[in-house]
Amino acid sequence: MSEPERDGTGEEEEAGRRRSVGARRSAESAEAILEAAADVLREKGYAGFSIEAVARRARAGKPTIYRWWPSKAALLLDVYQRQKRVEEPDTGALEEDLFLFLRSLLRHWRDTASGPIFRSTIAEAQSDPASAAALAAFTQDRRVQTGRIIARARARGELAADVDPQQAAELVAAYAWLHLLIGDLDLADEAIRTAVRHLAGSWTLPAR
Repeated sequence: MSEPERDGTGEEEEAGRRRSVGARRSAESAEAILEAAADVLREKGYAGFSIEAVARRARAGKPTIYRWWPSKAALLLDVYQRQKRVEEPDTGALEEDLFLFLRSLLRHWRDTASGPIFRSTIAEAQSDPASAAALAAFTQDRRVQTGRIIARARARGELAADVDPQQAAELVAAYAWLHLLIGDLDLADEAIRTAVRHLAGSWTLPAR
């Protein structure tokens, strides 16, 4: 088994304090690695983010990190999930729910580290199959949240019978991802409302 990497200080006392970052996963050691990953990403950006850099910062062995996170994207996604989650509105009206959800999500990406982290994860997935699989599994889970908003609209009788809530959720996600990837997150409320109106208008039944 590989010994943990050191940063060159040679201080045995410090090394002893870090022995928990080893083969056995614990909440403390996992948190140390996730914190190190967040620090590296914040300081160096995606271009400077690597498992080696995280290992140096966390005083952990690269094999240990890869044992727990099989790809850079898997590690990035865990860093992303440490951020505050976007709330799921339930106002009783589909258009208002989607507007509030999208506005909250776009501002969350704009105003916190979540935007750069998730954008980096998407970039990593373009060239690494394991990262692509991790991202696909993660986004499928997250689309469930939007799907619930749309499913509630169906239960209220707002939706046409042929609307698939999960397909509709994918269209909402596509709008959000577009603005994340091109860095256009500072949208006016009216722009978001107009987009939601076009989306929801094709799914909802005419008002009686």
